[in-house]
Amino acid sequence: MLTRRHFLTAASASLALPFLPARLWASSSLTMGTMRIDTLLDGTLTLPGDFILGGMPQDEMTAIVTKYGLPTDQLTPPCNVTLMRDGTNTVLFDVGSGPDFQPTVGKLQEAFDALGLTVDDITHVCFTHAHPDHIWGLLDEFDEPIFPNAQFMIGQAEFDYWMDPNTVSTIGEARTTFAVGAMRRLEAIAETVRFVNDGEEVLPGIAARLTAGHTPGHMAYELRGGSESVMVVGDALGNHHVAFERPDWASGSDQDGVMAAATRVALLDQISAAQMRLIGYHLPGGGIGRAEKQGSTYRFVEEA
Repeated sequence: MLTRRHFLTAASASLALPFLPARLWASSSLTMGTMRIDTLLDGTLTLPGDFILGGMPQDEMTAIVTKYGLPTDQLTPPCNVTLMRDGTNTVLFDVGSGPDFQPTVGKLQEAFDALGLTVDDITHVCFTHAHPDHIWGLLDEFDEPIFPNAQFMIGQAEFDYWMDPNTVSTIGEARTTFAVGAMRRLEAIAETVRFVNDGEEVLPGIAARLTAGHTPGHMAYELRGGSESVMVVGDALGNHHVAFERPDWASGSDQDGVMAAATRVALLDQISAAQMRLIGYHLPGGGIGRAEKQGSTYRFVEEA
């Protein structure tokens, strides 16, 4: 096994790619058997604190968040897109935000350029869920899928929720654009998308794990190479502070707060007991690490 964190700079890549912007790209990676797994930075979001922290016991929440050196009025989480290559398949887990969500995200193509990848190289895309920062990078300016050779996979319940015409009127005014944007993108792949089920081996060494609550059909994916495994958790564990220290608290970012909290507790218990790595879409340091149990709570430990 080899675990490493490396940094790709536009300056070093510019010998082959002279038009790369002057941006530092961070990519974390690990290997398991024949799998190489990288996390690619799609950028960072800018979110009002209440979007994540709303509804929590404010005094306790503030004590936790400030312990991590963060404000409570605004959060800027990273967006880590996971890439798996095993010599046969080249798989993306989510596709980032694209250009239409926030100006600080939608940078996946730049990360591809720095790594020498093209969209044609992607054989499969496994969606955790259909929130904008995970699926809006699916289409180009002509509403055609950006990854022309890829098979797209998503949970049936997730697909059905966002394709339901009633969702736009029931999701709440603040998330209306989420619903409109998800339907537009899922319609583009509706005739070819593959629906995956809880526990299904969707590709050799990759199993889908239903982790509902953040959205109705949210999926995590367990990747296994030899005796090692890692769980791509998407937004089932949406941050490295309150989600770990108080996984039982409902979060403002979750569509079903009670269900999402139960999912977090069960997922952290499973991952920590198995001493399994995890990859979180919004976790720091590239998102790769472990959940360490400390009494009745947990902490996220970045992979060294």
